[in-house]
Amino acid sequence: MNRQPDMRQLMAQAQKMQQQLAEAQEELASKTFEGTAGGGMVTATVTGAQELVAISISPDVIDPDDVEMLEDLVVAAVRQAFEAASTAASDQLGGLTGGLDLGGLLG
Repeated sequence: MNRQPDMRQLMAQAQKMQQQLAEAQEELASKTFEGTAGGGMVTATVTGAQELVAISISPDVIDPDDVEMLEDLVVAAVRQAFEAASTAASDQLGGLTGGLDLGGLLG
């Protein structure tokens, strides 16, 4: 006897997973993540929705003769903040798709 999964059951699983995913995305979007550079002289804050919301620069790191260093520190802090947000998203959202049993539908 062919044991194909019941289509209604698959649709219910997919709907539940979609709801869980939306809730997890909403929760993640409300969180903030920081990245720092220059020993904390530059701090960038992003949301889980990948939006840059703040940059903090210590006056001690501002050197009019070396603007390039400050630019590099800002880029490094922003990258670090986005990496933290991306890692959190992978951790939080990655496990949700594992709960959907597609049976033999995909191969």
